[in-house]
Amino acid sequence: MSTVTAGGVSTGAERPATARRKQRPGYGRYLLELVMIAAAVVFLFPVYALLTLALKSPSQIADSPLSPPTSPTFHNFDNAWSSASLGSALVNSAIITAVSLLLLIVIGSTGAYYLARCASGLGYGLYVLFLLGIILPFQLGMIPLYKLVDDLGWLGTYQGMILFYTGIQMPFTVFLYTGFIRALPRDYAQAALIDGCDHRQAFTRIVFPLLRPITGTVIILNAVFIWNDFFTPLLYLGGSGKETVPVAIFSFVGQYVSDYGLVFAGLVLAALPILVIFLFLQRYVIKGFAGGLKG
Repeated sequence: MSTVTAGGVSTGAERPATARRKQRPGYGRYLLELVMIAAAVVFLFPVYALLTLALKSPSQIADSPLSPPTSPTFHNFDNAWSSASLGSALVNSAIITAVSLLLLIVIGSTGAYYLARCASGLGYGLYVLFLLGIILPFQLGMIPLYKLVDDLGWLGTYQGMILFYTGIQMPFTVFLYTGFIRALPRDYAQAALIDGCDHRQAFTRIVFPLLRPITGTVIILNAVFIWNDFFTPLLYLGGSGKETVPVAIFSFVGQYVSDYGLVFAGLVLAALPILVIFLFLQRYVIKGFAGGLKG
């Protein structure tokens, strides 16, 4: 069967051949796959090196540091747990991180709800101030903040670190929550107000359950920052016996500088809690962050 086109007569046999040529993958697709495989290898290599060195004895590390372990040993993890006091350091990091996240979620979400729903100039001005808190580096205020914590008598305490992290991460948290709340329809809260709820009840019962994606994003991003921060705990908790995991690993490296098996075993133990949290909440990261940017 033939068809007449503007350029002449074409047969039906030409169309399947054209369709096959369109469906045939080009070289660009294979090149993209090779690039993605190479990127995955680059990102996975540090993980491989970390686990490999953590499972080797000092003699094996000296002979071939990056080769797969022939006889894996788990003594490094036992020694790292006892020698670096990682148990108490993990507890300290968990307390500081958990309480800081709780305050960030409660204060940040309620403050963002007001900023997102307030149409006055005061709400816009406060929002701009929070944005300035993101732009300005917190290192500029380290000396005044240290003096403030010292005057409060909170050096070497949990509350000093919790106050610091809550204040430092609050602008970023409010920014994420505000953008996400602005993208939510107002009808839900307005319906709750019509049914007799006040603004607090409308937020806690209607709006906040809708904030699960952005709350997961807030938890992951802030938890990673607080858990991995090294300089602030070293400055505020040094010598108090309440050091967090990064400070404990730092002192561990200074004591066992030649035994890298213990060092990397300690790093693996320190990374496991935050890795579990990330794997549990990873589905919320892109969804929540994209919603915040859209708003």
